[in-house]
Amino acid sequence: MTDTGRNAVEDLIVSMHEGHMAPEEFARRLLKEQLFMPVQDEKHRIAGFQASTKATPLIVDDEDRNRVLVLFTSPDRAKAFLAHYPGYSGGLLTEFAWVVKRIAEGMGISINPGQQLGMDLDPEMVAMTLGLLGEDA
Repeated sequence: MTDTGRNAVEDLIVSMHEGHMAPEEFARRLLKEQLFMPVQDEKHRIAGFQASTKATPLIVDDEDRNRVLVLFTSPDRAKAFLAHYPGYSGGLLTEFAWVVKRIAEGMGISINPGQQLGMDLDPEMVAMTLGLLGEDA
């Protein structure tokens, strides 16, 4: 956390919103960060044990009926949103680069949806970010 109470990803979002950073720089720096990805709870859980090897992330439809992967800058930022999605009480911290490599083509990403420290990445921005991974490899 920084002096402002924000984490590194939230600082990036603020810089982008305030116009202090180009989209490509924002994406390049975001690729190096970790985000919280809510995943669906398993039906027959054993406390603290993940039986399945496949996690089902939270994907919603936006107002235009486009599919959007939901991520958060921290588990605390997810709590209020996830109250509306029973079955998504858990999640995992993962590198944004890992997410971008695996997301379906044409899907967007929403980070901290509905929050001031949030950001939506349309499918074109997600594709541009994926392209940056190739440049850095």
